[in-house]
Amino acid sequence: MTVSIRPPVAADYVAIAAWIPDAVACVRWAGPQLAYPFDPEQLPQLLQVQPGASFALCQSDGDLLGFGQYRLRQPGVAHLCRIIIAPEARGRGLGKILCRQLMEEASRTAMAQAATLRVYRDNPAARAVYAELGFIAVEAESTVDVLWMQKKISRAG
Repeated sequence: MTVSIRPPVAADYVAIAAWIPDAVACVRWAGPQLAYPFDPEQLPQLLQVQPGASFALCQSDGDLLGFGQYRLRQPGVAHLCRIIIAPEARGRGLGKILCRQLMEEASRTAMAQAATLRVYRDNPAARAVYAELGFIAVEAESTVDVLWMQKKISRAG
């Protein structure tokens, strides 16, 4: 399967909104600043990250498979956020592909040399993906519920 990232379009946001079933899922995905329910047409503005960028993960036929963002926390450090894979596409390694491509994009366009992210401790699937990508937990930056992870970005991602 050939996949790539591209800037999201309006139809992507409608699909992403359908992947968020309730307020709890919304907070876990987007954080407390995105109130549920939300208007899918307003998601581009509600999810805007500055400085940073949003991307849709798509199959070669254009089917939307996922969404993710990075924002620059400080020069050289990209924070991956709002990572989500379409429910019907989960379990196929797409989260890892999306994160790799986000890091490559952040390295290429923003000169990022490191990446960080947050993951809920009770999300073993996501934690495993991030560990396989080389992210290491930083307990000093973590909370009881959320694990802070970081890694250096190499040219290979």
